Amino acid sequence: MAHPETPAGLIAAALAAEPAKPFLTFYDDATGERVELSLTTLENWVAKTANLLQDGLATEPGERAALLLPAHWQAAVWMLAAWSAGLVVDLDAPAGAEVVVTGPERFEEALVAGGRDTVALALRPLGGPFTETLPPGVLDYGVEVPSYADAFTPYVPPDPTAPALVVGGHTLTCADLTNAARVRADELGLETGARVLTDTNPAGSDGYLDALLAPLARQASVVLVRNLDETALERRATNEKVTLTHLRG
Repeated sequence: MAHPETPAGLIAAALAAEPAKPFLTFYDDATGERVELSLTTLENWVAKTANLLQDGLATEPGERAALLLPAHWQAAVWMLAAWSAGLVVDLDAPAGAEVVVTGPERFEEALVAGGRDTVALALRPLGGPFTETLPPGVLDYGVEVPSYADAFTPYVPPDPTAPALVVGGHTLTCADLTNAARVRADELGLETGARVLTDTNPAGSDGYLDALLAPLARQASVVLVRNLDETALERRATNEKVTLTHLRG
């Protein structure tokens, strides 16, 4: 059972309350893509990815993962999976990280980082793989992840006092993250069951709280928009029953 003062504990609490509830609805206004993930579906993706990290890549708790991903539903999956596997997500610098995860836009940066393992995400609809051949040694997430189990049991359960995030030159523990999530939820005025529309990045310093952990802490849900088309904002907020809109300044 995940400790409540860890990100995995926040997911477990939300799942226990309402597993079929939509948690993350993703839009890409440049492509027209829309993906909706219930808490159960999100947890399945998180479990598969955590199993890939723990069993496929043989990661150890305390190792670093650099996530070079844009505002995308798979960015949320990778943040939660890394924490579930006991890794430290480094949002400051990819160099020296054991695992470097990248989308197509930052591929060269990921290769320069020289991680022990490099995982590439095509960011195609439904988590599809790349259509082109990747360099030797680079794993195609869309090819690798489907074979892993939908349930995850860490060999070493994440401890609340364990480091979990490097951001802005500071290292935060699991407990720091859950506390920050609740504080940020209060600052945003999030109530239980709220629905937040945001364009902040779950795998970025601007969004790991606002687009991920703070909503989880309030058992709220997220409408995440990439390449925001502001002309569609009002209509989408109405259609998605949004209760709070929080965009980058």
